[in-house]
Amino acid sequence: MTLLFKVDPARGGVWKALFAEQAPDIEVRLWPDVGEASDVRYLATWQPPEGIAERFPNLQVLFATSAGVDQFETAALPDSVQVVRMLDPGIAHGIVEYATMAVLALHRDLPLYLEQQRQGVWQEHPIVPAHQRRVGVMGLGNLGQAVLRQLQGFGFELQGWSRSQKQIEGVRCFAGDAQLKAFLAGCEILICLLPLTPDTAGILDARLLAALPPGACLVNLGRGGHLVDDDLLAALHSGQVRRAIVDVLASEPPGRGHPLMGHPNVWVTPHVGAMTHPESAFRVLLENLRRHQRGEAMEGVVPRQRGY
Repeated sequence: MTLLFKVDPARGGVWKALFAEQAPDIEVRLWPDVGEASDVRYLATWQPPEGIAERFPNLQVLFATSAGVDQFETAALPDSVQVVRMLDPGIAHGIVEYATMAVLALHRDLPLYLEQQRQGVWQEHPIVPAHQRRVGVMGLGNLGQAVLRQLQGFGFELQGWSRSQKQIEGVRCFAGDAQLKAFLAGCEILICLLPLTPDTAGILDARLLAALPPGACLVNLGRGGHLVDDDLLAALHSGQVRRAIVDVLASEPPGRGHPLMGHPNVWVTPHVGAMTHPESAFRVLLENLRRHQRGEAMEGVVPRQRGY
């Protein structure tokens, strides 16, 4: 069977070497060296080429090299093609690291102190104990729960929100539209880890930001499509939102002069919250391939009707 990778060439070389060493029965090809397209049964990519159903008539599984699949046009795929998201444990570790860094930086006023340093100002500010700081996570899947487990060790008052009801020890959980406003009212630091779907697109808008406590902080680790940039800028201008840390933008890379890039109260990073590492993801991908070979259900299959 043939597995085609459409990824960064350096990472593609690592993937190919791992398969050659540990699963030589699987032929690995690297884009754009597709060879005979009808041989391709599996495609692994962040962003698939256009017209993959016609280009690869025998494609059976589309593997995302990311935890999310909103960049795929799943409606254009034949029903026979399964879509599988990446379950690399390294992705969860990266998101946990980034979210913890962001929460601690905002909690301990690191952006303010860096600004004071640039201005040559030596001034201390009161420290709020962690148990008095309320942190909320939107999105309680594997990533959201991993972040909450890590933050529990610092003693923050934690709560979470998702579309469906969840139970997480030590976390006050909210669910659905009816409980969203109550959840937001208790979030001094809000972390977005939602999947991007038609229901969640633009969810970080003026109405949501207005429901946060005055002076709250925002961390967007979901997708750029969650955030309405102009609404965040207005909330920052009014002081409703004090600081924001944004790892994802609707258009990446942003155009010259993007207002968030130069805003004094916003940190922007270039979508580096987490990355798939072939070394840690290989076993998960190989096991899914073996499951498919044996006719067994794979892990991480994305239901078409749900989209995540």
